[in-house]
Amino acid sequence: MNEDYELMFANDARSWREAGVEFLQLATTDIFATPCQSKLVEGVRFINGFVEQRRLMNGVNTSSVYVHCKAGRTRSATLVGCYLIQRYNWTPEEAVRHMKEKRPHILMHKKQLEALQIFYQHNLGNFSDEYPS
Repeated sequence: MNEDYELMFANDARSWREAGVEFLQLATTDIFATPCQSKLVEGVRFINGFVEQRRLMNGVNTSSVYVHCKAGRTRSATLVGCYLIQRYNWTPEEAVRHMKEKRPHILMHKKQLEALQIFYQHNLGNFSDEYPS
């Protein structure tokens, strides 16, 4: 449902890096699929690494990370939900509630909720390297 002009402004990894933006792409099919657990772990680690790097550089515990997919409703929300679960030891329900308060238009379908639940079960109080795909 995008107009042609909307697609003209999508930067690739090289363009983002040339602009000084740290970039991670986790290719995932839209709506009917969800990022696999290894991609969710990689994404959460990327966010955590960036936040920690900025904290060390600036001496403060605040930073902004832009997480987005085409519409910003399912794939990016799934990753952000996993980050919130890991960062705050929240349940999937708490993470979804918080995200819906901030971005009411997110869509968490059964597959996305299942991905959050699996992430939660494997990462509660632990962030090891062993995750199901």
